[in-house]
Amino acid sequence: MNVKLERKLSLLHATAINMIDMVGIGPFVVLSVVAQIMGGPYFLYAWIAGAVLSYLDAMVWSQLGAALPKAGGSFHFLKEGYGKKWGKLMSFLFVWQTMIQAPLVIASAAIGFSQYANYFFHFSFIQEKIVSGAVVILVISLLYRKIESIGKISVFLWVGVLTTMLWIIFGGILHGNFLAPIQHINDGFEMKHGFAAALGFASVKTIYSYLGYYNVCHLGGEIKNPSKNIPRSMFISITGIAILYLAMNISVASVLPFETIVESKYVVSAYIQALYGANAGAIVTILILLVAFASLFAATLGYSRIPYAAAKDKSFFSFFAELHPKLHFPHRSLLVLGGIAFVFSLLFRLKEVIDAILAMRILIQFIGQAIGLILLVKRKGKSFFPWKMPLYPLPLLIAIGIWVAIFISTGQKMMLGGLTVISLGLIVFFIATKMKWLGDEEANEI
Repeated sequence: MNVKLERKLSLLHATAINMIDMVGIGPFVVLSVVAQIMGGPYFLYAWIAGAVLSYLDAMVWSQLGAALPKAGGSFHFLKEGYGKKWGKLMSFLFVWQTMIQAPLVIASAAIGFSQYANYFFHFSFIQEKIVSGAVVILVISLLYRKIESIGKISVFLWVGVLTTMLWIIFGGILHGNFLAPIQHINDGFEMKHGFAAALGFASVKTIYSYLGYYNVCHLGGEIKNPSKNIPRSMFISITGIAILYLAMNISVASVLPFETIVESKYVVSAYIQALYGANAGAIVTILILLVAFASLFAATLGYSRIPYAAAKDKSFFSFFAELHPKLHFPHRSLLVLGGIAFVFSLLFRLKEVIDAILAMRILIQFIGQAIGLILLVKRKGKSFFPWKMPLYPLPLLIAIGIWVAIFISTGQKMMLGGLTVISLGLIVFFIATKMKWLGDEEANEI
């Protein structure tokens, strides 16, 4: 029985999936951290820097995604970009690091969820871990269904995300002091080496909050009219989220003193409570937990397609190559990634996970993919691509430079961890190739 993925996701679905992936627990838990690192009202610059890098990097994803709209996204981009000689190795390394990095992303949302739930429950460390693990299990159960049902769930969650963000933003606007943080953004600002270093460290956190704009590429085999809808959904998502993040940060800074922003573990809840009282603070906390859950849902959905796509292409272990016979989704991939994420959610803390996520994926996925695009353009010509980035290759080269700086800003420990994962992947690849573990002789079409 030849079961295939079905193109059932519209531009609305794709945009909703991207945006709920982007707005997870990240902007709520790192807002205080970013302000603390920057040390002044100019912490808004770190959120602007995250948006700029997202736009630049989305041009790379758009050009590749529109030309290669298949399940697995980066797997295909790397394989095609690096050609016959190196493509299989690069695509394998991507899937290999995804088997670790994707569960870290899922775990980060679950851990963030359980930590923010402390606003109500004051969990012990063990209780926090029980909650984070239970959230992962719940998401896996919700994703165990047909893609069109998931599209509808995504739109519902998207509405919840937008409602939460707009309430937070309009609270600041109606408070009457909304423009003050913008007017005072440069108070105490000095362009020195220390500022550049702080911006780098803070941008690690803000970029984590923007990640997910490319989720649609992992679902490329299920998107309607992908050559247009994949780029559109990414740029709509980044524009919308950048506006929401900046407006939210400005709103919070227009109400709370800077010292409160830096010190509060639940800064957005404290902000709403200051405006409307304790009951409103509790309601917004519930909505933030809904947003965190929505992000976990979208991230797990997108990542579950990557090992499946690689296995179908006989470039990863054949175990992952099957779709559910009735529900038509990669159930083995979903269950394995979910299982690893469950374990990670029990073992790690949020700060460690955020830094590890970026350090692990920058070299292969972001920098490697951008270089792969240059190689593919050289080999195939610009006519191969239905969507072309403006001023090519300038945005791509700038993005590579920024990614290198972000990689360094994750710190030596995380850099070494990322390089270790790649080194282990190289060993596994050569063993798997020699032992012929990477699928059957005949590859099935995705």
